[in-house]
Amino acid sequence: MIETYAYARAGLLGNPSDGYHGKTIAFLVRNFRARVLLFPSARLEIRPGKADMPVFESLADLYHSTRWRGYYGGIRIIQALIVRFLDYCREQGILLEERNFTLEYETSVPLRLGLGGSSAIITAALRALCKYFDVEIPLPIQAKLVLETETKELGVPAGPQDRVIQSYEGLVYMNFDRRLMESRGYGEYENLDPSLLPAVYLAYRTSLSEGTEVFHSNIRERWRNGDPEVVGAMQTWASYAEQGRRALLERDYNTLDELIDANFDLRARLYDISEGNMEMIRLARGTGASANFAGSGGAVTGAYRGEEMFERLVAAMAPKQIAVIKPVIVPNRAKQILKAV
Repeated sequence: MIETYAYARAGLLGNPSDGYHGKTIAFLVRNFRARVLLFPSARLEIRPGKADMPVFESLADLYHSTRWRGYYGGIRIIQALIVRFLDYCREQGILLEERNFTLEYETSVPLRLGLGGSSAIITAALRALCKYFDVEIPLPIQAKLVLETETKELGVPAGPQDRVIQSYEGLVYMNFDRRLMESRGYGEYENLDPSLLPAVYLAYRTSLSEGTEVFHSNIRERWRNGDPEVVGAMQTWASYAEQGRRALLERDYNTLDELIDANFDLRARLYDISEGNMEMIRLARGTGASANFAGSGGAVTGAYRGEEMFERLVAAMAPKQIAVIKPVIVPNRAKQILKAV
């Protein structure tokens, strides 16, 4: 029996420039996980998780479950990963033993809130496949395969940040330089000591999710067309990540707070932000905390000062069905990182 995990993530700075050859900083959130079990069996089977089950208690249950989880479960993304994994092994000349298996998954990552729920399932499943077939894949290539599972196999628009932080874990500064991404398929990823972070929080909606896809609008088309406003914004977000890295290393948390707030403020000028998401930012900042999207909407993250401020955050968010947690962040997968890059 093989058991593997991957975890939620929160983008701190640089979002959403990762899909536009920018730079970002993100950290892993071990409070939520995707879990995969894989074991030998006579036939190859992918067992459905809760999100795949078309059985509901009532019309209201169907409605709330669909609004919260979306229309798709994990089977299709795991199936797409297996296809991508097989292609990779063939491309690398890796011969896989003819061994069937049963794979099942479960996840506690809140879905459709921009916390990397789908990529966590894929990452955990990839780790299980690598263990089962005794295949070693460097971390940057693992992240690349997870991204390609969604973009190439399923046609889902996505950036590389989630897959990188979920592969490397901990706290990572990422540079998605165009030259590197186009020549080798991955950028430069630097592990930072998670102890450099100030006290950070993660707030997320527990009510109906709007889905992150509504916030991407026509930005990519404008970027491809060289729209100066969009191109300039991506460069600015990348610079926020650069400055944030420096602020972390110097433990300059006042500057870090300013960058976190500025990151969202620029986004609000360029994207159509819903009132529900604007409300989360206002509530957080009203307590004195900094606030930025953790992903593409539905969850926010930032820094707070002291337990009194954290309690104010919790009290301000609770009436709006918004949970606030202290992310559990642990050191990176250091043993694999130096070999990978």
